[in-house]
Amino acid sequence: MGKNVWRLLLIISILLLATTFKSFAADQQPAAAQKPAATAAPAQSDSSKEGMDRFRDWFHNPTPWLEMGADLRMRWTYGWNLDTLNNDATHRDSGYNWYQNRMRWKLKFKLNDDMDFNIRYTWEFRVWDVPGRKNGNGSSTSPRTESTDFSEIVWDQFNLVARNFGGMPLTMVVGRQDIMLGEGWLIADGTPADAARTAYFDALRFTYAIPGMEKTTLDMIYVENRAAEDWYLKPINDRDRVITQQDERAVILYYTDKSRPSLNLEGYFILKVDNPINYAMKATPTGNDKLPPYWSKRADIYTLGGALSGSIFGSEHWRYRAEGAIQTGKKEGLDPITSARTGMHNLLAFGTIDKIEYNFNDAKKNKIRGSFEYLSGDKPGTGKNEAFDPLWGEWPRNSEILCYVYNLETMLGEVTNLYRVGLGHSIQLTKKASIDTDIHWLWADQNTRAGYMHSSGFGFSNSGKYRGTLATECLNYAFTKNLKGHILLEYFQPGDYYASGCRDAAYFARVNLDYTF
Repeated sequence: MGKNVWRLLLIISILLLATTFKSFAADQQPAAAQKPAATAAPAQSDSSKEGMDRFRDWFHNPTPWLEMGADLRMRWTYGWNLDTLNNDATHRDSGYNWYQNRMRWKLKFKLNDDMDFNIRYTWEFRVWDVPGRKNGNGSSTSPRTESTDFSEIVWDQFNLVARNFGGMPLTMVVGRQDIMLGEGWLIADGTPADAARTAYFDALRFTYAIPGMEKTTLDMIYVENRAAEDWYLKPINDRDRVITQQDERAVILYYTDKSRPSLNLEGYFILKVDNPINYAMKATPTGNDKLPPYWSKRADIYTLGGALSGSIFGSEHWRYRAEGAIQTGKKEGLDPITSARTGMHNLLAFGTIDKIEYNFNDAKKNKIRGSFEYLSGDKPGTGKNEAFDPLWGEWPRNSEILCYVYNLETMLGEVTNLYRVGLGHSIQLTKKASIDTDIHWLWADQNTRAGYMHSSGFGFSNSGKYRGTLATECLNYAFTKNLKGHILLEYFQPGDYYASGCRDAAYFARVNLDYTF
């Protein structure tokens, strides 16, 4: 199965690359050598295009007080060894296949010049190729099966926007909304248990543009996220799912100063309070599997941090970003072997993510980059919790594979206990095609689960700390203004942090198409 899938991916990649380099060659031809302009299309074709353009204009602005938009995302995803790192895992087959199709329809009601009301409906259904089961001698006990989940329609935006609130340079957004601050290291995804379907926050946000200080703002945000997705707005065809691991309340203060191109400043204070839930947690997107109960934990986390970014000495080529944060408070602990709750522990953790980029500023937009990330790990035997909590940064910032591998180590997408060194390169091959290539070397800060083996066969070594080597490549292609796509390939070779039987390579592949109407 795995070999056939990778052959298919190779064929698709070759076809796309052939199309890409054909366009590349055409771009390089002298003007005199290029073909003459095509003759005008038949009037009927022009009429059809004009008709479609008129329909688009009507759809986007049917009335002076209403704007609409829509988009469609189609994905095929394949994963190998994502949760076992073992080619001979006896728990189940190692390969996964799934198709997902997400449709969104957005409406903006313009109440007046300074006030809008926004609604967005989202529907995503999936087709799963479910791995079969094996017994102890490796023979199959159940075949691979396919299942389709038509899911539900959710409201992933439902908010009121008021500008110049109270006659001040203040914008208020109240209700369900998307929020990403900085580059999303800690604040990006409010619904991590919902996979890639949504990322919203239920929040009250005030953004104050500080008078007399150009491009300087202060965000004041209150967050009220509940694990149950229907607490605020009941989905159509509700499936009683959870969209985060616990009920969450938070206060965020975020200062941003972009007045100087060589020194952008960001500073923030975050108080996040997590309350575990005591009901069955039905996992998305399948709606059948239950999330492990130990993923829902109590915590009171205080985070103080900031970032510096900009050009280096005013250079047009060099850019940098350095961000760091410290965390204190209390967090519920878990026994690293039994996952039993061990009560509240004092929290003291640190994290940093630092980047440098060189832009060649050439015709192909070549860029090279380096990065370093450190997230402290829980040190065994201290009675404290030193593991850095990524807050709402539980999304695949660097890798899809890592999110799955971490699921049996911490909790859903909670990447922590990490040293990461990365190198990357980007190039615009043609006007339509670009490639991003990255390689990362990964270590653990602490060997927190030494010798632990999960029932699936996934486990950890007694003393190793090298997590492994990760390589990713993404081919992006813009077919038209409205249709874009990418092929993402990832490879992970585990290191001695994992048990000797869990060091087989893991693969991830995704073919993605996005159409914006």
